[in-house]
Amino acid sequence: MFAIFESITNWLWGLPLLITILVTGVFLTIRSGFFQFRHFGYIIKNMFNKESREGVGDDGKSLTPFQAISIAIGGTVGVSNMSGVATAIAVGGPGALFWLWVAALLAMIIKMCEVTLGVYYRQKQEDGTYIGGPTFYMQKGLGEEKKFPLWGLFAVGFGAMIFSTWFITAQNYTVSEAIGTTFKIPFIVPSIIYVIGIYFVIFGGVKKVGKLAACMVPFMCTFYVLGCLIILIKNADAVPGTFAMIFKGAFTTQAATGGFVGAGVATTMRLGFARSVYSNEAGWGTSPMVHASANTDHPIKQGLMGAFEVFMDTIVVCSVTGLVVIATGFWNSGLQGSELTLTAFESGMGYIGRVLIAVSIFLFGLTTSTGWFTYYSVILKHWLGNNEKVLKIAEKVFILGTPLWGMLVTVLNVYSNGTPAQLWTICDFTTVVPTFVNVLTLFMLSGTFVKLLKDYKARYMGIGKVDPEVDLFYENKKAREIEN
Repeated sequence: MFAIFESITNWLWGLPLLITILVTGVFLTIRSGFFQFRHFGYIIKNMFNKESREGVGDDGKSLTPFQAISIAIGGTVGVSNMSGVATAIAVGGPGALFWLWVAALLAMIIKMCEVTLGVYYRQKQEDGTYIGGPTFYMQKGLGEEKKFPLWGLFAVGFGAMIFSTWFITAQNYTVSEAIGTTFKIPFIVPSIIYVIGIYFVIFGGVKKVGKLAACMVPFMCTFYVLGCLIILIKNADAVPGTFAMIFKGAFTTQAATGGFVGAGVATTMRLGFARSVYSNEAGWGTSPMVHASANTDHPIKQGLMGAFEVFMDTIVVCSVTGLVVIATGFWNSGLQGSELTLTAFESGMGYIGRVLIAVSIFLFGLTTSTGWFTYYSVILKHWLGNNEKVLKIAEKVFILGTPLWGMLVTVLNVYSNGTPAQLWTICDFTTVVPTFVNVLTLFMLSGTFVKLLKDYKARYMGIGKVDPEVDLFYENKKAREIEN
């Protein structure tokens, strides 16, 4: 039965989605004037200015831009960067890392576009804060502006599949596997501790999630990357050969060696793209739901942070993970998931390396699970915002249940003899549908993104002239139309 499900998932992640992502990424890259390439330095510089850290006129309720991107990075830089990438290389070979890079370069402009639209079409709440995301720009952009009759089907399909990850998530299992195998304890023990940690954070609401992420994410990313660099330096003689295997494996069928069963180019490409999307979530539509809450006065400002998010998550963190797994020679050992990454680190730094990475996986998983809490919250508020009583009940049930489903997945996976590859196949399925819907929406609303980008370049980069008729937010446009 699972073989049939796996075949369907692999087909969905085959040519249809790959072509959709490639075409949209190339289309946005061309329409934006190759922005992520020509202005890469500007994107990095923008990330560390004062306004990005503090926002515009902070009211104490809204997330600052830095808190928003910290939640978003915390939600993306997680176990997929360690377990998912390792599994992709173990199944698809070193060439999978090359296709992950290709997908990430296109993903920078895709993420920039969806975050920008999320901020532009966001909605103001009674307390003065904002919520937004794909369901909002589907309703307002596709429905109200373009009169697209199927916008409701798009929004419901997107929201339903995002919510399916509430029940099916790899975070708890991967954390439990890492801690359990490292400290030789039953997986259920770290699973329960992980659940308690999630409760501790989410009971404080979205603002607490933002503060925690702003403190933890920069430290975690730096700590993990430095650990990877130490191992790569110790295996410096293997690095040239590692890159040779990556580029060769991307375009040629890889023969079976060691515990590696061999893989064709199509499989390698599919796994690289799948892990990229699952890692940085570009096109998936998740990050716009937290970026829309940021205290910013121009949608593109937050969009730039979205582009940086992809760079940090995939080009940096995923890359060093993949390089370590390949350079240490364990990619074809037959191991998969976090166990493969842990073993690679142990070979380079001894048992202390395994302990440090196990703890890192726990913390990365914690920021991911709590980050996703904000995404579910946005969809709930959009669906039930007009019914305050039902919304309050739903939020309480949702908060109490959020951490428990992941623990259930761990229990089922352990006692039904599941494998990391099988779990990631299920996760791929929950990713592919909302990605299809959201990427198609981005394509249809790309004109709004380009208009806002042109305005931003004129206002802040000295490229072109400012058009006073451009509305920076959809609510401003609607207000002007009512006045006229």
